[in-house]
Amino acid sequence: MKINISIAEQRLRLWDDAGNCLREYAISSAARGVGEICGSYQTPRGSHQIRAKIGAGQPADTVFVRRRPTGEIWTPQLAEQFPERDWILTRILWLSGCEPGHNRLGERDTMRRYVYIHGSPDTVTMGEPGSHGCIRMRNADIVELFDLVPIHTPVDIKES
Repeated sequence: MKINISIAEQRLRLWDDAGNCLREYAISSAARGVGEICGSYQTPRGSHQIRAKIGAGQPADTVFVRRRPTGEIWTPQLAEQFPERDWILTRILWLSGCEPGHNRLGERDTMRRYVYIHGSPDTVTMGEPGSHGCIRMRNADIVELFDLVPIHTPVDIKES
């Protein structure tokens, strides 16, 4: 299995080992575009892998801060209370770069930048950039993807 993410199309595709597309999802990548530098709030390009899966068994809309459930469930009222919060919901697939000097190690390390594929409020627009560097997905979509992929699944992020 492998995942391909197209920044231009704002799509994530899951492929089986025979090259068949199993699933396709709308996503939202970084509002600031693509880039690998720490602190850029951009989506990193290149070869990655899923290093950790976080949130198995949590209810939909579970709020995560620093990869830990806060005990909150996202609601529009909670969003009004915390309008500046970058909502990370439901499940997290934590990415690790596989290309030293490009997206791994030093100031370009995807994992140290805490870049994830994660769930988002249903009010967040998919199909256009808007995140702080992560790949946002609908909650139902991230639950489905989370259940389909094992740790170490390759993830390739391309501009085109």
